[in-house]
Amino acid sequence: MRFYHWLLRLYPSSFRHEYESELAAVFGDRTRDYSAPRRAVSAMVDIIPNAIAAHRELLVQDLRFSIRSLLRSPGFAMTAILVAALGVGANTAAFSLADFVLVRPLPFHQPDRLVKLWQSVPTGRNELSPSNFRDWKTQSRSFAALGATTWRPANLVGMGDPRRVEMVLATPEVLPLMGVPALLGRHFTAAEARTESPIVLSYALWQSQFGGDRGVIGRGVTLDGVPHTIVGVMPASFHYPRRGVEAWAPLVFSGEDMEDRTNTYIEGIGRLRKGVTFDQAKEELSVIAKRLEQQFPVDNAGTGAFVMRLRDEVSERSKMLVIALCGAALCILLLSCANLANLFLARGAHRARELAVRSALGAGRDRLVRQLITESFVVAFLGGAAGVGLAALTVPLLSRLVPAGLPTSESPSLDLRVLGVAALFMVITGLAFGVLPAMRASGGADLEALRSGVRSGGGRTQRLRATLVIVEIVASVVLLVSAGLLIRAIWNIQSTAPGFKPEHVLTLKTALPMPKYKTVDRRAQFFTHVLDEVRALPGVKAAGYVTGLPMQMRGGIWAVSLGGEEPKRDGTASVGLRFVTPQYFAAMGIPLLRGRDVADTDTAKQQFVTVVSDSFAKRHWPGQDPLGKRFKVAFADRVVVGVVGDVRVRGLEMTSEPQIYMPHGQVEDGSLTFYVPRDMAVRTTVDPETLIEPIRNVVQRVDREQPVSNVRTMMAILEDETASRVTQLRLLGTLAFIALLIAAIGIHGLLTYSVSMRFQELGVRRALGAQVGGIIGLVMSEGIRLAATGVAIGAFAAYIAARGMGSLLVGIQPTDPLTFTTACALCFAAVVVGCLRPAVQAANVDPMTALRAE
Repeated sequence: MRFYHWLLRLYPSSFRHEYESELAAVFGDRTRDYSAPRRAVSAMVDIIPNAIAAHRELLVQDLRFSIRSLLRSPGFAMTAILVAALGVGANTAAFSLADFVLVRPLPFHQPDRLVKLWQSVPTGRNELSPSNFRDWKTQSRSFAALGATTWRPANLVGMGDPRRVEMVLATPEVLPLMGVPALLGRHFTAAEARTESPIVLSYALWQSQFGGDRGVIGRGVTLDGVPHTIVGVMPASFHYPRRGVEAWAPLVFSGEDMEDRTNTYIEGIGRLRKGVTFDQAKEELSVIAKRLEQQFPVDNAGTGAFVMRLRDEVSERSKMLVIALCGAALCILLLSCANLANLFLARGAHRARELAVRSALGAGRDRLVRQLITESFVVAFLGGAAGVGLAALTVPLLSRLVPAGLPTSESPSLDLRVLGVAALFMVITGLAFGVLPAMRASGGADLEALRSGVRSGGGRTQRLRATLVIVEIVASVVLLVSAGLLIRAIWNIQSTAPGFKPEHVLTLKTALPMPKYKTVDRRAQFFTHVLDEVRALPGVKAAGYVTGLPMQMRGGIWAVSLGGEEPKRDGTASVGLRFVTPQYFAAMGIPLLRGRDVADTDTAKQQFVTVVSDSFAKRHWPGQDPLGKRFKVAFADRVVVGVVGDVRVRGLEMTSEPQIYMPHGQVEDGSLTFYVPRDMAVRTTVDPETLIEPIRNVVQRVDREQPVSNVRTMMAILEDETASRVTQLRLLGTLAFIALLIAAIGIHGLLTYSVSMRFQELGVRRALGAQVGGIIGLVMSEGIRLAATGVAIGAFAAYIAARGMGSLLVGIQPTDPLTFTTACALCFAAVVVGCLRPAVQAANVDPMTALRAE
């Protein structure tokens, strides 16, 4: 029977207390002759289904009562549901982003065993050279497979209008080691990579260019003038090495590629062998890199191995953007729970008489607590459902916070995992704001409440509500300070001079295919014809070509040699290298400080010349005239003929290497084809977008097979530099505003309740001669004390949060006094505004009415 009595605890306590002895007696009589095991089984069969039915019946009753109760107070219900929706919605959206960027497994086979390989250099990390990659591959034993890729866009012709295809060259090991089978066909093999020209299409290119034709396998296409045969189509979820890849073709190294270990342009990818840990592989490659440095002390000086998990290829700034947003969302959840708890405490105080009546009629405290908690969960789940809808609308806006290099789809989505977490947030919210108010409200359901009516709030409830308001103020200060610091940081970034004038500049890409344009003369003819016609268009001031636009091409790093010395590999002599045509500087608005621009007469038959940036001149010839100085770079001696202003080619937040600009014609045929100018910049006196079609027509007249791609204004490129920050700031600013509003509403509700509870006291004060100003000051002082406490604690918490956001605060200190002062003042002002109406209500209390009141 002891087991039976223990099982009876599964029933609701009210049912158990009323019927326990009767049920036990009946069960004892019925099972008197049973063995112990049979009695235990009979007890479970008897009690478990009936207990579930009893709980279900009570739940249905509580749900019906809760809905009726909320419908009787539509204002309270709508406010509570909206506050819950804000808390759950903000956290659901933030979690979906954090899960997508930082947690969710990448869409490859066993992605935790995939690692990226780079060369480490004194200034950071760099791409691999083919020869170092070959040696790492042959000497290592930690990898089941090693592969390499390099980005090689190509022109697709013969399939309608010419099109620029974002193609990646990959060694034959890459696609198989990712563990994702082709949707159609297969991956290319090592044998055909050496003798044929196979190509694998992305799902997007298959759909857009081939209409999803399943008979595409075996069809021929022409890329950069070279025939290729389609051997496979990858699934829509495959995006390696990053989003935007449209095709994969074989990467085959020549003997020349293996000669120069300083020619770094490939990225390594490896799959760990079964039983090998990440640290073991990292240590092995480090040993191999040291061995190669000893064998090749010049080319591999300071070169080590940099190994990272594929999932970790997210910058620290991108991680912090996501983490900061999650922190802000948690603040909103805390605010929502505190505000809802305040609302339910006030509601419980006003329902004290109702609860006392129900208690007098026989309802036990546990029954009242259960019903009140059910009501809080109804609000939590209605608000949560609305919050999930709000998150579904918000999630697409978060795509700008997804790092571009992450090899996944473009934006997160609300899948079952996210919806499960949203349900968890609903439960947490319901418990956080429901349990304590229910316990407090049910604890006052006694005869005292029947005698004193609604004015039996009690000091403990008032102190609890005051504590909750302080929590709201603290969270508001943290969000306001965080948003303020990010605003200051973005202003600081956006005020940074990029080194060029982006206004009225149109950019586009006309990448010339090889070997069609392998000779310098052929390329020169194309540039001359296109630029002459473009410059003749109405509204064009200047036009020129460059290897890569600032903030679009961030690399292109070479070591220079001065005075016959060997190039230094420690980064102190590194430069960014670009080939340009005449008028490029004028088109971009880059100031020419000394000397001259490159000219059409700067050909391979003339003295090789270069234009250098101001920082390059100051680094190597401080206090001297740089014109006429000589140095060696890219296998040739150069003479400085001009100096231009510095440009932030790596973006507004990163330090850029000094730049050198060389005439496009001063290079040998077939040499440095990766650096052939491909981006055109056009400065206009009219709206740049009106010139898109005329320029496209010019290119088509010069070469009908040449596609025009990447058409954008320079202003759009510059805005993209801070796009993720601006998106985060807008979200964080919105959350901060909501937090401020909730805190003001919270203190307004608290003081309104306080005034109603002190109605008679205030009437007595007025009757005894208290002035209006004194009454207002009495109420305002209570709100100001809460505000001062909350702001002080919030400022300390905000300082801790700001220290964690250090990587986002470019040029701004975490202790920035202006931001802290402004945020605290805003929060204090919002609280004071929330105090005004209750203070005026207190001042307007009629003494006679108050004295006659209960």
